[in-house]
Amino acid sequence: MNLAWRQQARCRGVDPAVFYPVSDEDDALEAKEICAECPVREPCLEYALTVREKHGVWGGRTERERRRLIRQRRKTA
Repeated sequence: MNLAWRQQARCRGVDPAVFYPVSDEDDALEAKEICAECPVREPCLEYALTVREKHGVWGGRTERERRRLIRQRRKTA
């Protein structure tokens, strides 16, 4: 799996705690704002979906949002 996209991520150098909020929705706002302007948001999200990442904000999506996206993709597949 090619992870070269990580070199261009806007989250590089940001405190990882920002991306692992206590509350899945409310506290994820700061991470989502960083992700919103990230040039590698899509590959990041696809990585998290592929490896079934269970924690944190990846590609601008929380754990709950990623689970919902996986369910939607299964329905349309």
